[in-house]
Amino acid sequence: MQERLDNPEKRWKFRMGDLEDRKLWDHYQLAFTEAIRETSTEYAPWYVIPAHKNWYRNWLVASILVETLEGLKMRYPQPEAGLQRVVIE
Repeated sequence: MQERLDNPEKRWKFRMGDLEDRKLWDHYQLAFTEAIRETSTEYAPWYVIPAHKNWYRNWLVASILVETLEGLKMRYPQPEAGLQRVVIE
């Protein structure tokens, strides 16, 4: 937090209320953990994605999406019977 105050390019991110919020950090972490635990299911899991490296975050999100979509084993539906004889002129 001190870095934000010391660095003019990051100072805009700081507000006085951050000092009070910081005192509640353990409560925030507990609420976060409980929310994830209580709402993540086998069919709709939560993923905690580290965001400090953009390239890694993007790769991880893309990997999870690809794996999830492949796991659905989606296929095109079967066409209506008899379409092979249809000729459109």
